[in-house]
Amino acid sequence: MQAALRSSAIAVRNTLLQHVRVTVAAISLKTPVVLDDRLCYSSGHATYLDKSSVTDRILELVKKMEKVDPSKVAPEAAFQKDLLLDSLDTVELVMAIEEEFAIEIPDAEADKISSCSEAIEYVASHPAAK
Repeated sequence: MQAALRSSAIAVRNTLLQHVRVTVAAISLKTPVVLDDRLCYSSGHATYLDKSSVTDRILELVKKMEKVDPSKVAPEAAFQKDLLLDSLDTVELVMAIEEEFAIEIPDAEADKISSCSEAIEYVASHPAAK
């Protein structure tokens, strides 16, 4: 009796499965991320740093620069206009940011960073920043 019931259940199941379509989405445990012009893979969770933490750390780096008046350092401060840094100073600051956050900023991206806010945005959106 159980064998007959079981084979009936299997027959119903097989008939049902022939008429029902279930879409199965592929789940990737790793997602591609472009990192310094290289395609890398990271786990599904975000690894970005907290923006307020990035802000504090970058402002401290800027304040430590020899030519900078610490009272003029603010998140909106432009390196040349507000802080009176020349291009060499800006390069040194970008290098200090790379070292502080353990990242490598490509030259094309480094050229676009001309203020504290731009540096903060770049680092806060960089998946490898530590």
